[in-house]
Amino acid sequence: MVPGTSRWLSVLQGLGQAGTMTLKPPLAGIPAAPVPIPAAVAREAGGEELEAVWINEVGGTSFRIGADTTAERYIKYAPVGTEDTDFAAEAQRLGWAGAHAIVPRVLEVGGDAAGNWLLTAALRGESAVAPGWIPRPAMAARALGSGLRALHEALPVHDCPFESSLSERVKDLERRIERPWNPADWPPGYSLHRIETALELLRNPPVPAVRVVCHGDVCAPNTLLDEQGNFAGHVDLGSLGVADRWADLAVAAWSTEWNYGRGYEELVYAGYGIAPDTASIAYYRLLWDLG
Repeated sequence: MVPGTSRWLSVLQGLGQAGTMTLKPPLAGIPAAPVPIPAAVAREAGGEELEAVWINEVGGTSFRIGADTTAERYIKYAPVGTEDTDFAAEAQRLGWAGAHAIVPRVLEVGGDAAGNWLLTAALRGESAVAPGWIPRPAMAARALGSGLRALHEALPVHDCPFESSLSERVKDLERRIERPWNPADWPPGYSLHRIETALELLRNPPVPAVRVVCHGDVCAPNTLLDEQGNFAGHVDLGSLGVADRWADLAVAAWSTEWNYGRGYEELVYAGYGIAPDTASIAYYRLLWDLG
């Protein structure tokens, strides 16, 4: 048991959020209805087949252009005012990571008065939450773990210019709490007292295990699989940076519950080749949920 585990678990149990937290995830997914096409996206498509493939929780949309052609590509679009849309920063991370791992090649970063966008070349494979993989969760979960291990081993931590600072993530949460408190801003089940208790807990992280270059948002939708169910690549690396590997592992395994249901987390750890670290999993899930 790593130092601080007993304290961690006792406090989490007091919060009603023990190591197997099941808070409602952010709303994101494949569009269930037609999506308005921004003018910039339509211009980029230039008459080619255009399809909305993903809507994220903060209002951005991803489109596929030229499906199944040699020029197939994807464009992420965020209207002005949407949070977390520093596509220039994501392009830098993709450019650096692309020298070592399987990630999309950046074609263009742009913006106008209406919004911003990031255009990338398509990778072979499809998302681990594509309709064909939902009925095969065990295979997808293992590939999620093995793909994450491949990413962590491929990206050179000592040469990485990007940091995913734990202290900055906690400070950002502190800044949010300093604003007028609105219960609607927090996940279901929390009260102000619990938020304050959780914040104190987050200021005292478990001892870091192994520092790697983390994906930063390594959930099932951002992992690509080939037709045989093998890992084929990663997308959406806007939060890439050096951090404890459990910052990725805890959320990657948790995402199987959101996308496939319960019972597949252990397969992610098996695919990665690691035993679960209960304290680190609890810490990084709480940080993710509140952050």
